[in-house]
Amino acid sequence: MTSYLDTASSEPLHPAARAVLEQALTAGYADPRRLHGPARNARIILDNAREATAEALGVRPDEVTFTPSGTHAVHLGVLGLLAGAARAGDHLVATAVEHASVMHAGQWHVARGGSFSTAPVEPDGRVRVDGFPDATVIAVQAANHEVGTLQPVAALAERAPLFMDACASAGRLPLPDGWSTAALSAHKWGGPAGVGVLLVRKGARWRNPFPGDDRVDERATGMENVPGAVAAAAALQAVVAERAATNTRQSRLIDRLRAGVVRIPDTEVVGDPHDRLPHLVTFSFLYVDGEAIVTELDRRGFAVASGSACTASTLEPSHVLTAMGALTHGNLRVSLTRDTDEAEIDRLLDELPDVVARIRSEAGL
Repeated sequence: MTSYLDTASSEPLHPAARAVLEQALTAGYADPRRLHGPARNARIILDNAREATAEALGVRPDEVTFTPSGTHAVHLGVLGLLAGAARAGDHLVATAVEHASVMHAGQWHVARGGSFSTAPVEPDGRVRVDGFPDATVIAVQAANHEVGTLQPVAALAERAPLFMDACASAGRLPLPDGWSTAALSAHKWGGPAGVGVLLVRKGARWRNPFPGDDRVDERATGMENVPGAVAAAAALQAVVAERAATNTRQSRLIDRLRAGVVRIPDTEVVGDPHDRLPHLVTFSFLYVDGEAIVTELDRRGFAVASGSACTASTLEPSHVLTAMGALTHGNLRVSLTRDTDEAEIDRLLDELPDVVARIRSEAGL
């Protein structure tokens, strides 16, 4: 049986989501804008999903919009803040370790006459607040999607309206303070794929940067995935309810993995060892090819990741690790499920030294 250790890419569907999804597919198929009975049912389901999501996140229901993906929520969040701040300026500053969706939003902004730059990070992946460039809008992650390092969101929000990418951390950690808009992605916490969440703080100067749509929620694009939204909300509520115990267990397992893997020669553990996501760690192995280690571990029953977490090919060099000054060749990213246990971690630690040694030997090293 394969040990799935790639939840930074996508978490398995949470039982709470699975429990409501089939019923929601049966009852939530109609257009929530219409006035007939099936439509009213769909509207009730959608409103309940919004309220449950808001409660789990500690925000207002009218601050929650369901989108077709986390990426779409990122684009709406970043570009909508820029559109709302157009009179004040047009300069977007993102950290150098942001997800590719933020970088693409910045490039799109530049192509339309705006300005975009990135702020460097320390070797642990955290951006420095002092000396952060002046900006019209700031884009920063709550936590990095590849190495888990937490960012100083609240401190940066004192400088300019701030978009926060919370896709990697939502549900696992409370939302930091200070953001004006935020993006979340349901499949990262055990909801179904194809459901994102845009948060727009009440009073934020946000304007839709794209052509609008006459939906129940004016920020939404196209008909909402009603069954997906309520399943995502159910999973989020369950994850938040159990996160104290889950985080404690996962942090202990990650610490065990970090301590064990450094016994392998020429190995570097990447990211902040303390202020980080509880379930995620990345290692860099000198003289080891990323594709080779992923393939060999897959053969031995481990599903892990390497390379960039957000480009077309996940085995491309990581711009996150490049920005941190870390080794980009031969990195391994491990992220735990809610059910990962000590035996799986110990089995991985038993296999890794032989896998790394074999790959280095085959490379003549």
